Amino acid sequence: MGGGGRGGGRGGGQHGAGAARIAGRVERVAVHRIVVDVMLKPEILDPQGQAVANALPTLGFPAPAGLRIGRHVELALDADSPDLALAQAMQMAEILLSNPVIEDFAVRPA
Repeated sequence: MGGGGRGGGRGGGQHGAGAARIAGRVERVAVHRIVVDVMLKPEILDPQGQAVANALPTLGFPAPAGLRIGRHVELALDADSPDLALAQAMQMAEILLSNPVIEDFAVRPA
């Protein structure tokens, strides 16, 4: 339970968000907010999106011409520059946040 993140645990050297320990002193690192949007590839069926599209008319809304459902991930990353934060988020999206077989993703500053 609990204790996630880098340097977690008691006395683990964590100095709060945006801090890094360098040669015995704490230096501030900028926190960059990044958004990763993950969507099913167009050729992959979207049963959740289809269910919502079918339900809208029963609730009195006009039927949508198309509807797909995905994920919106917001990250706050410690990095020396916005470009490094974007590169870090890109790697996260490729490795963990998306399934490259069935999903596409887009990474952008928040």
